[in-house]
Amino acid sequence: MDQTAHPAAHPTAETSPAAASRGLSRRALLGGAGAGLAVGAAGGALGTRALTADQPAAPPASALGTAAVPFHGRHQAGILQPQQARVQLAAFDLTDNTGRDGLRTLLQTWSATAALLAEGKPAGEHENQIALDAGPCALTVTFGFGSSLFDRTGLTEHRPPALAPLPDFPGDALDRSRGDGDLWVQIGADDALVAFHALRVLQRQAAGLATLRWQMAGFHRTPGATPHPMTGRNLMGQVDGTNNPKPAEPDFAARVFADGPGWLAGGSYAVVRRIRMLLDNWESLPTERQERVIGRRKSDGAPLSGGPSATESTPVALDAVNPDGSLAVAADAHIRVAAPASNSGAAMLRRGFSYHDGLLPDGSLDAGLLFIAFQADPARGFVPVQRKLARGDGLSRFLRHETSGLYAVPPGAPAGGYVGQALLEG
Repeated sequence: MDQTAHPAAHPTAETSPAAASRGLSRRALLGGAGAGLAVGAAGGALGTRALTADQPAAPPASALGTAAVPFHGRHQAGILQPQQARVQLAAFDLTDNTGRDGLRTLLQTWSATAALLAEGKPAGEHENQIALDAGPCALTVTFGFGSSLFDRTGLTEHRPPALAPLPDFPGDALDRSRGDGDLWVQIGADDALVAFHALRVLQRQAAGLATLRWQMAGFHRTPGATPHPMTGRNLMGQVDGTNNPKPAEPDFAARVFADGPGWLAGGSYAVVRRIRMLLDNWESLPTERQERVIGRRKSDGAPLSGGPSATESTPVALDAVNPDGSLAVAADAHIRVAAPASNSGAAMLRRGFSYHDGLLPDGSLDAGLLFIAFQADPARGFVPVQRKLARGDGLSRFLRHETSGLYAVPPGAPAGGYVGQALLEG
């Protein structure tokens, strides 16, 4: 990460806040200095070999770096967009003296910064030059409000009933210090430095108004890593996300976006859970047994009810039986227990990322899923599904829910506005 060998890593006329205000992209700020970075890194910082004439030149910037997602719009970015390769999740608690006015100031600053970063421009205030040589990389920044925010800002009467605390579920082992929080931030990008840069800038801009409560980093398959677009896999090796609701479905909006109260109309609710996977136990199972636990073939994600010619998109037939009369999809298979048909139609838009945080004291992996699900009402989405999963899902034996949070996600901000404006100024 040390960029001291690069001339653009030091303040100049072109990397000053004045340059940032002129709207130059992070990539453009470096201009023709790219060759200096290559030589400095290969010949100086790494000190292992010098560039030679017969080595291939660095490839041009890929489309991944130039992809941009507008910050402003009807819905916040980071809900409907495809998952990026990297995510930073964080929650902040307001300081005691912040109040409603301080929250307004913070959200105005954060929204303006997120809009700049989404275009690949420098952050302006508190720009730290971590991502100056990158484009927007499909960056999205999504903000949510925790239940405690409303009491701390004198807005208790505006707290939506659906933001009531999630109930306790069988098997939960929650660390409350790493859950909840007044403000939630989801930052996605196709480049790890771009995502980290955005979080670091927002954290610095919050100084005196909010403090970081918890932070988690995750990853997903990099776009273009497979020969054709595919549903990603989780750390258990399973195709994950096949039955997500699709925007083309007639009831998609009713399942994902809230219809009120007024300031939240067009917004959503996000449930965030850090779910550790007991990978040593899981990987000791033969593939056939893993497939029965999930209810899908591991090779291609096809449901076990579909026969040899089934594909991932083949509808699950929960009433299908094997030649011996047993259920093709076991009674405790994950896809059966989680299916909308098993939960009175309850569904969520899942947007999860994997994580790996090293080893636990007992030597087991601290790795799993950063579960993120957007829905119109948690009482009709996450809660009934998780209750059933906790009690009857064969997969639950290999999972530990260790952190949890629920946040109201306001609608998007119009150009010139900020996220949460209807709540704070309505």
